[in-house]
Amino acid sequence: MTTRSELSAAGAFLAERMPAGGRVLCAVSGGLDSMCLLHYLDTWGRRHGFSVGAAHFNHRLRPAADRDEDFVRDWCAGRSIPFYAGSGQVRGLAENLGLSLEEAGRKLRYDFLRKTAEREGFSAVLTAHHAGDNAETMLLNLIRGTGLKGLCGIPPERDIILRPFLGLNREELAAYAAAHGIPHVEDETNADPDAAARNLLRLKVLPLLRQLNPRAEAHMARTAALLRETDEGLADLTERYLRAASVQPGRVTVPLGKLAEVPDFLRPKVLLGLFDLLGAGRKDIGTVHLEALQALWNSHGNDARISLPHGVTARLAASRLILETLPPPPSRAELVEGCPLRWGDYTLTLLDRRAEAGLPLRPGPERVAVGPCDGGARLTLPETHGGGRTVKRLCLDRGISLAERDRLPAVYAGDRLAAVWRLGVDTEFLPEGEGPCRFIQILKHTEENSHEK
Repeated sequence: MTTRSELSAAGAFLAERMPAGGRVLCAVSGGLDSMCLLHYLDTWGRRHGFSVGAAHFNHRLRPAADRDEDFVRDWCAGRSIPFYAGSGQVRGLAENLGLSLEEAGRKLRYDFLRKTAEREGFSAVLTAHHAGDNAETMLLNLIRGTGLKGLCGIPPERDIILRPFLGLNREELAAYAAAHGIPHVEDETNADPDAAARNLLRLKVLPLLRQLNPRAEAHMARTAALLRETDEGLADLTERYLRAASVQPGRVTVPLGKLAEVPDFLRPKVLLGLFDLLGAGRKDIGTVHLEALQALWNSHGNDARISLPHGVTARLAASRLILETLPPPPSRAELVEGCPLRWGDYTLTLLDRRAEAGLPLRPGPERVAVGPCDGGARLTLPETHGGGRTVKRLCLDRGISLAERDRLPAVYAGDRLAAVWRLGVDTEFLPEGEGPCRFIQILKHTEENSHEK
């Protein structure tokens, strides 16, 4: 008779998602949980049309890491289970991307699993996360600060990743391992509550919660499932509001009137959805950025803008909120007298007389060009009293953001920086009083005068 200890919940999960069976790749660390999953797929799975392979990622962070890989390899060899090993520079990735070792290891591990599955023709990757892991994730997200998504815990499935053990607790897996004589290896750091935040939760916090209620993990799992249903419903509602957005390459535009119709509780999800439509992704978009976006659209001020992660700029124009990934500034281009030149967000025209909105330069033989603004270049302005300051410093003093600075037209006389729009003209290139000059007329394009829809 199949009992709870025989992991029937896992069988029901797999039968629902893969009723015809198929080739599945099992992520195996060598620990008790993953060895139970591999054994289950090699026994119950084979009887129900599943063909299993094992994938082990060696993080090379512990002295026993090679031992664990050899253990899994040998166990698979004894049962003719295809085995695939991988490894990566976890510490190097963590340092290069500013990630924790856990985050870097997870990224490399899942990249390896997905690539192996694709290369070897497996239709799904199965991991052994269980109810205890799910409870740890919910608690970690809660104490770090999270929204609804973080309280949904570990998803049972995501693209090709399936987690059939999420409805089971660690005690059930231990009983299964004992009943079938399944060996495993122990990560020596698992018993150290100071080694990782998860260890502290697993060893100290969750046991206390079980004292309050032995079914604490099961109830948390049930809550996570209910919250996932709520989150999916909100996702559908969010999608309806996002239909009002106009999507172009590198730009998403939505009328402020449509945003005003979004309920307050749903606005963060709609804003995150705009990032998805833009193709910029929502990683590193935190509460502070969402609050800044809401403050921006509540300001209703044209030409107001803020800089956001991933090179995204948000601005208001013509009663619309616009999110865009700005292309890199154009390269340097020569100005020819009387010939307007479109450069980035501006049109510049070199004139032999003064006009409105521009930069006057003293007459001279040098060719005049416009180009990107180098933050490290220096300008000596009348207000700096003979001392030069970097463009970066001058922009900071004027409250000009990095994204704005990089798009300001800089004027060069020959190879020398002569002026920067919104900052001024270097004293060496200023004309004398109202005398003769070369004038660079500068027009900034707006939604209204460029007639963009």
